[in-house]
Amino acid sequence: MSTVYIVLTAVAALFNGSAATFYLIGHEYPKAQADMKRIPRTYVPVLGSLLAAGTAGLLTGFAVPVIGLLAAAGLVLYFSGALIAHLRVGSRNLIGWAVFFVTNVATLVVTVLHL
Repeated sequence: MSTVYIVLTAVAALFNGSAATFYLIGHEYPKAQADMKRIPRTYVPVLGSLLAAGTAGLLTGFAVPVIGLLAAAGLVLYFSGALIAHLRVGSRNLIGWAVFFVTNVATLVVTVLHL
């Protein structure tokens, strides 16, 4: 395995896993973000579960690369939807989104190259 693949996947898993944790423990930040994007708060645990599943998939990808590939692709789709949610309400505060999106796109690219 290449070092870039391992490090980038681990960083993506750390980012997405920490976000999933905040969503799943009921932290106020994800709730405020849901309110700002006009997404029902009942969706917050679902979104957290999707992030957790993506994180688990990235980590499983070390043993089963195809699962890592699918997880990275799913996370890119997840954050594409997040961009749409931001733009739909006119939010231009996209720094956090960009960090997650770029990290997940880079992880997808190195995963494809790693296969």
